[in-house]
Parts: sequence; structure tokens; C-alpha cells
Amino acid sequence: MKIPKRKLFLLIIFAVVQKEPGAPSGVVRDGRAAAPFLAADWNPWEDEQVEYNSDLNKKRVAFKQHLGRIEKSKAQRYKVQVWGKAAIGLYLWEHILEGPLNPTDKIAQWREGQLQSGKIDFSFYTGPAVVQGHVPVDMHSLVLVLNGREEQKVSYSTRWLEHVQTLVQSRTVLHVAVVLLGNEHCNNAWIGPYLKRNGGFVDLLFVVYDSPWVNDKDVFQWPLGVATYRQFPLIRPNPQLITSSRPYLCNFLGTVYKNSSRETLMQVLKQPGMDKECLTTAREKWLPQETGDSLRHYQTALAQSELTLCPVGINTECYRIYEACSYGSVPVVEDVLTPGTCAAGPGSPLRLLKAAGAPFVFISDWKELPAILERERAMSQEQRVDRRRRLLEWYGSFRQQMKERFTEVIEETFFKSA
Repeated sequence: MKIPKRKLFLLIIFAVVQKEPGAPSGVVRDGRAAAPFLAADWNPWEDEQVEYNSDLNKKRVAFKQHLGRIEKSKAQRYKVQVWGKAAIGLYLWEHILEGPLNPTDKIAQWREGQLQSGKIDFSFYTGPAVVQGHVPVDMHSLVLVLNGREEQKVSYSTRWLEHVQTLVQSRTVLHVAVVLLGNEHCNNAWIGPYLKRNGGFVDLLFVVYDSPWVNDKDVFQWPLGVATYRQFPLIRPNPQLITSSRPYLCNFLGTVYKNSSRETLMQVLKQPGMDKECLTTAREKWLPQETGDSLRHYQTALAQSELTLCPVGINTECYRIYEACSYGSVPVVEDVLTPGTCAAGPGSPLRLLKAAGAPFVFISDWKELPAILERERAMSQEQRVDRRRRLLEWYGSFRQQMKERFTEVIEETFFKSA
């Protein structure tokens, strides 16, 4: 039977006689055997203390490992700043990423917001007061939203790129993406030298229109979106928007350019009876600004029409397409390539929207419109409501896809080695 160490110690105490100093081992004194060792030479608790400390250390190590596993299991988060120096930045932030902006006043000099998407914590800055050298750079990853549509915009955008380049050279910024409102003819050569593939510092380019540069590796196509520069708002679907009876079959409010297909469209709309079925307002000159009254009139036309007619302009892709989707008014799109250097593949024009399964009506000639309207007259209210609901659901899903794609591409490119 194994005797516990403490009991063994007590037995030894009672069984032995303390050895006197200098006495040889085993000497008998006063009829008692001398202890073979001094009591002071042995700590009866020492072995237990060693074992206790060893066990405690093991538990401490195990607990630290447990905490380490918990820390590693937490989702790694990253920080990215977005500088909106073009109006399409508002479409990116409010319509795609669905981020808040403070203050809510649209003409405020400085507006900012924060949101989380995927593993990224985004912060956004926009407004006239967001100028070079006065934006807080408290993270190493940056998205710059620029306008490259015309020469004056290109000059302004170039100055911002040169400013960011100095931040990259000083290692203040490590990763850069650009969201670009490209030229409507897809003439974007000016930004080429800034791309990393050409020896520059821009890791990613998201560009509007069917650019031939798009490869879904470092250049991605981006939707034009609504005209935020004309204060077109984010429309939230509601039951009335979906189920209401709309008094017009179609609408077209816009500029009619000389010798364009829009002249053909207006001739078709002037046929007898069309003026009562389609709401039309034509002007000869494009106006860059929107008044409060004209914006309300335009929004009312979208909300009260089953179809929105979308003739080509300088490019096939136009704000009207996305604005019609916002109100559940089906875009009737002129599916024709426009002059320029944009891609002319089997999916073009509007390859981004087509790839997403856009439920639009595509035509090649506005002379097809009367037959389309004839089919429209034959539809029941239930069919129209169902189609409206599906369009609004598709548009919401499309924006969600763009959000996820944007976030995932930045995560993969900026932080894949993190």
C-alpha cells in the first residue's frame, strides 16, 4: 500500500532520534538509534510544490494558447478611406455601399461617413472642402473617385493622382484604387501610366462604360448609376411604388440632338394617340443643372410610367436607365453601339448590365416602339405589378452584387498577404 508523503514524514519523526552534531551515522545514544539525516535537510512539501508549480504552468500555457486561438478566430478587419472627388462617388457610397453621410445637407462643404462591408471598415470624405493635404490620412489604403469625362476634369483628376503619388512615395499610403467616370468614347489613355501594370502605383481601376481595358483582374467595369450631380436621390421601394396604377405607358424627357436617333423617336411619339399614352418633354439643348421643379417633374414621369424610353446619347449607357430602375419603370434601351473606342464584343454595349441579367426591353430601332406599346396595352394590372416588383428586386440585387464585388476585389488585392 502506498503511504502518502505527509503520513510518511510523521512516521519518520516518531520513529527516529535526532542525530547529535558530530555523532557518526547509526550511533546508538541513550539506547536510541541516531537519525540517519538531519530533519532540517529535508522539506517534506518540496516534491508536492514542484508538482503543483509544474501543473500550474501547464494550465497557464494552455490558457494562453486558448486565448491565442480565440484571437485568431476573430475575423481580421481592414481599414480603407474613400475620397469622393467626382459625383459618382455619391452613387458608390449611398446607392452601392449604402453608407450614411453627415451632414445630410447635400450642398455642405464637407461630408463624411463610415460603414462596414465584408472585412473592411470604410470611411468616406466628399465635398468642396475636401482638398489636397487637408484630408486625414489615418490608414494605408485609399480609394480615389475621379471624373475623366472631359479635358478639364482630366486635368483636375491628374492633380489628385499626383498628390496621392507623393503619399505612396512617402509610404503614407500603400494601396490605391481608382473609381473613374471614364470618357464616353472610352478614351482614357491619360490614366494608363498611373496603373501599376504600367509601372505606376494604382493597384485597381473601376471604370464606367465598356472599356477594352476591362480584364476583371486589375481593371473592372463600374456602373454609371444615377445623376447624383443633379441631386437625383436614393429611392426606397414602397408598396405604392409597386402596386399603384400608372397613367402613362411610357415617358421621354430629354434633349433631342440633331441628326440623332432621338429625332426618329420623337417622330414616332408624334403619331396619333401617342401624346396621351406617353409623357414627353423635349428640348434642343442639354442643360447640366437641374432645378427643383424640373427634378420633381422628371421623377413624377418615371413614377407614373410603365416604360422609360432610353435612346443613345454620346454613349449607350445613360443615367436614365438607372433612374428608371429606381422607380420600377422598365427601361426601353436602344441597343446600339456608339462611335469611339469602347469594346464592341458580343456583350456590348451595356455588357455589365446584360451580364447581370437586366430585365430591360432592348431594341435596335425606335420604329419598333409601336409594337412594344401594343403589347403593353394588352397587359393586365397584375402583370404590370409583378413585372415592376421583379425590376425593383433585380435592381436591388444588382447593387448588392456590385457592393460585394467591390469589397471582395479590394480585400483580395490590398490585403491578400496580410
